[in-house]
Amino acid sequence: MSEPSVRKPTKKAFHFPKSANGHAKAVEKAADEKSVAAARDAQPAPTNADKRKRAKSGEAAQVNPAADVKAKRAKKEKVVRDSFTMPKSDYEKIAALKQRCLDAGVSVKKSELIRAGLLLLDSAPTAEGLLAAVSAVETVKTGRPAKS
Repeated sequence: MSEPSVRKPTKKAFHFPKSANGHAKAVEKAADEKSVAAARDAQPAPTNADKRKRAKSGEAAQVNPAADVKAKRAKKEKVVRDSFTMPKSDYEKIAALKQRCLDAGVSVKKSELIRAGLLLLDSAPTAEGLLAAVSAVETVKTGRPAKS
């Protein structure tokens, strides 16, 4: 009988060594952990001069109020989507107000106009002014308009 022939490995073939439990990834993970530990140990211990520099820079950051404002920037308020019913005349008023803003050189959306109206109502000097504005608005039946 002839002996079985053994082929030489090609350059494309690569053998991953297996660890004791048979997983090549465990070997790679252990090697990575060793390199991270070696890098951590290779860093020099901070000296007293380094500690003083850090303390001075920390004091400077606390003294500067502009840096604190940027760090504690207010989060944006969540937006709520809603729908409502209004008379056609009010809808045309919104279009007219939008056009007045465009003539003044300011582009504005319907929602921005409504929010501006809310700001004006909120800044009413007395409760009577607010109640007068609310009572001047005609009541509209809620829901979708009937199909015509």
